[in-house]
Amino acid sequence: MSISPGENPLIPASGLELFPHPCSLVIFGGAGDLARRKLLPALYNLALDGLLPTQFVVLGFAIDALDDESFRAFAREGIERFSRRPLNEDDWQDFSQRLFYQSGSFDDAQAYADLKARLEDLEPRFGIPGNRVYYLAIPPSFIEVCARGLKGAELVAPPEQEMPFSRLIVEKPIGRDLDSAREINRALKECFTEKQLYRIDHYLGKETVQNILVMRFGNAIFEPLWNSKHIDHVQITVAEAEGIGTRGGYYETAGALRDMVQNHILQLLSLVAMEAPWSMDADVIRDRRLDVLECLRPLRAEDVERHVVRAQYASGFYQGNDVPGYRREDKVAPDSTRETYLALRLFIDNWRWAGVPFYIRTGKAMPKHATEIAVQFKPVPHMLFNTDTQHPLEPNVLALRIQPDEGLSLRIGSKLPGPKVKIYPVKMDFRYGSIFGDQSPEAYERLLLDVMAGDATLFMRDDAVEASWRWIQPILDAWEGSGKRWLPEYPAGAWGPVEADRLIESDGRKWRKL
Repeated sequence: MSISPGENPLIPASGLELFPHPCSLVIFGGAGDLARRKLLPALYNLALDGLLPTQFVVLGFAIDALDDESFRAFAREGIERFSRRPLNEDDWQDFSQRLFYQSGSFDDAQAYADLKARLEDLEPRFGIPGNRVYYLAIPPSFIEVCARGLKGAELVAPPEQEMPFSRLIVEKPIGRDLDSAREINRALKECFTEKQLYRIDHYLGKETVQNILVMRFGNAIFEPLWNSKHIDHVQITVAEAEGIGTRGGYYETAGALRDMVQNHILQLLSLVAMEAPWSMDADVIRDRRLDVLECLRPLRAEDVERHVVRAQYASGFYQGNDVPGYRREDKVAPDSTRETYLALRLFIDNWRWAGVPFYIRTGKAMPKHATEIAVQFKPVPHMLFNTDTQHPLEPNVLALRIQPDEGLSLRIGSKLPGPKVKIYPVKMDFRYGSIFGDQSPEAYERLLLDVMAGDATLFMRDDAVEASWRWIQPILDAWEGSGKRWLPEYPAGAWGPVEADRLIESDGRKWRKL
């Protein structure tokens, strides 16, 4: 059920053989929704796969008045509901003995002293040599408080010290604009070095996202075509079927631009568009991703209206249920102009991508839950099999499905059987589940292992966070200065407003049907 150094090496994103080190994982907000739905089930699945170190404990830390047994009951309920694999009683008994809980307030110095004492009690019992991973599964407003609390209690190892180590995992969003992101990064760097910081974006842990580099640089057929000479445009779609539900309070402070584009989508974009790294070292790959963000064409205030569409979902009917409009949701202002949908057109001003538009759309209350990156190649010349300009051949499209059905497909033209030459588009389809059998590991499983192994490839550096905010900030500023009191609407269960269709159709293109 578990491994010791020297057995079953983990092959991390960097491609190097690394092992998850013995450590304590302290989850700030351990009694919260993220721990229940994602972190604890991910750790349980890692235990089932024998990938957790033998010397390993989880310590939940939050203000909730729980003890060890009630925390274990909380974890069990989350695993039974959200684990990708069913709970096995024997494995649960083994795993649950590693779960502990410490109650305390994030802004109380004594709570950190108590936390330190608890770790110093647990670690010798489990043979843990003082290695610690702190996971901030908390609202962004507590990031600085917790970082300073850990530093003040001497719970952060010296940066020059290889072992025992201290590593801090920070959930998105890092700030709500460029200034706040810089302030958070500055506060974090006062307490931890960049080498100790792991800014997590769970999209980068998904199998298909990790496969982008393999597909591009591990197959000779794609990379020679991966440029403006052969690619017409790229579409990135992140659609969510649900509305905001009970998250109205959060969404009113965020919106689709902050919640999805600044982190998830720009990270997907950087992987698709990056140059070939000269090695699989974490910082080399992160340098190449940063290059893409630095090359994004800036949007001036006058450009925002032409390149960006924002909207809100209105009332509609979805999966047999009436869905209220966004402004009628709980904890949403009746005159809110917070966007639940966003479509935008952007360009990457470098040699590889000059002139190639990237179209992005994301939204709530859409027809299905789906994330896809579609690369559409340029059409074949109007001759031979493509002479009918009124009914041209459909272009080749490489589609990477990130969720829910992970895999990729390639659309090509094929001759229909019969005496006449008629071309019909067919799809060559690869699905992870069909080829490899088992369900793909959850993103948090991959990312937690990488932190324990010290591999930062799939995590964001401070410069990448600030580069993405630098590009986003003019859009926020333009919206703030527009004075708009009403946004375009789309009925719940639709693919977006007509304004988004006009955005892409003005270029002679159209959104893909998912």
